[in-house]
Amino acid sequence: MSDIAMHAPSMAARRASMGEALAAWALTLPAAIAYVLMLLLPTLATVMLAFTDFELGIDGFQWIGLDNFAELFSDRGFMQSLRNTIIYVGLVTPGSIIGALVLALLIEAGTRGRTLFRAVFFLPVVSLTVAMAAAWQYLLHPTIGPLNAMLREIGLNGPAWLSSSDTVLLSLAAIGIWENLGFNLVLFLAGLTAIPRELYSAAEVDGVPSAWERFRLVTWPMLGPTTLFVLTITMIRSVRVFDTVAVLTQGGPNKASQVLLYTMYEEGFTYFRIGYSAAITLVFLAIVLALMWLQTKVLDKRVHYV
Repeated sequence: MSDIAMHAPSMAARRASMGEALAAWALTLPAAIAYVLMLLLPTLATVMLAFTDFELGIDGFQWIGLDNFAELFSDRGFMQSLRNTIIYVGLVTPGSIIGALVLALLIEAGTRGRTLFRAVFFLPVVSLTVAMAAAWQYLLHPTIGPLNAMLREIGLNGPAWLSSSDTVLLSLAAIGIWENLGFNLVLFLAGLTAIPRELYSAAEVDGVPSAWERFRLVTWPMLGPTTLFVLTITMIRSVRVFDTVAVLTQGGPNKASQVLLYTMYEEGFTYFRIGYSAAITLVFLAIVLALMWLQTKVLDKRVHYV
């Protein structure tokens, strides 16, 4: 009887542990199935199709190795979209980060209306991109648009913002800055709130009177982790620009606003070249992975965490 009594608690503990493990697997299983079906398998299928000549509507396909990638980098249209994407990211990333940081500093320094300003600037983030793109199409219209109307009032002739090769990418970049500004603003406000107020008091005691010097010596170093995160997220969000291009310009005029994701969509769902479109997708994924590597291996070493 004593041996049974001694083994009974251990057996009960094992059954309880097994029950917890089964419950954990039961709770994890739906997410695991969704991950496999919606992310892992499509990614593997994309990798496989990138090395084939598969086209919708044509029976069968052949393995062609790296031919799709060789065609990509000899295709003037693809190189144009890659160049446009790099320019777009180069304009949107610093513009939205610097603008959000300046606004965050102004809002944090103010005593009234913080909640209102946060809501106003965050509005583009929660708005439907397609609906807001239609609003921008009206605002930037060359004849009836309010922007050109204001320019005419001061004696200037406004350009055709979205239908001129000279201005279309700049216009899309301005819209991209507006879209990312609110999201980055909220992140910077969170970072500013987390900075201990004692550091500013200590800076004043040490003879740092000007606001610029306090920003350079206290605020900016303490915002390092937040800035790194904002930089990475903004670059990735900029690289995958699609909605505004699809609604406003369709890559025109003369491919002046053609970007990577729109080229991928056009090749896959307009020309039905699924293999070629998959190759563009892999190039896009490689760019995103490179940005993540840049964050973890290079920029992360320059950030001071407290």
